[in-house]
Amino acid sequence: MSNLLTDCECATPMTAEMVHWFLDLFDELGIEVWIDGGWGVDALLGECTREHQDLDIIISWENSAILTEALFARGFVDVHTDDRSDRNFVLGHQSHGMIDFHVVERTEDGGAVYGPGEIDWFISESELNAVGSIGGREVQCLSVDYQVRSHSGYTLQDTDFADMRALREKYGVALLAEQIKEE
Repeated sequence: MSNLLTDCECATPMTAEMVHWFLDLFDELGIEVWIDGGWGVDALLGECTREHQDLDIIISWENSAILTEALFARGFVDVHTDDRSDRNFVLGHQSHGMIDFHVVERTEDGGAVYGPGEIDWFISESELNAVGSIGGREVQCLSVDYQVRSHSGYTLQDTDFADMRALREKYGVALLAEQIKEE
């Protein structure tokens, strides 16, 4: 296997069982990770609502180094993305799928900042304190309010609209106009 894969080479959908493999690894390494993205929404909903291409995580700089080392030791490689940076990158494995890192710096108030000094996307402590479940297993994830806040300012895809609609239906959360797609 080469040192760099394309997302086509790791195109296996990310199943709940694959997520559990990652959760077991996080536990084994003793690291704190928050499930984000589509799986983060599904964790809040308590069910898998659609097919997922990867597992998005929020992770601290320190824990990111621990996890990347462990994943490389297990045969993971870099996956090329156009937006790769130190704070945003993807690792992939032909059997275990892709994991999308969103690296944050923890703040003194218990929150976090993504892209400190560059993007400065702040995540409050309360937004980090959500709990959901994936395949019957409890996970740390980002709050409903965070999910709504983070799904703005870019061109939403059909999956984003569906995720927002599902959160509104379950939690009664108000959505922004750009998050509502008329059917």
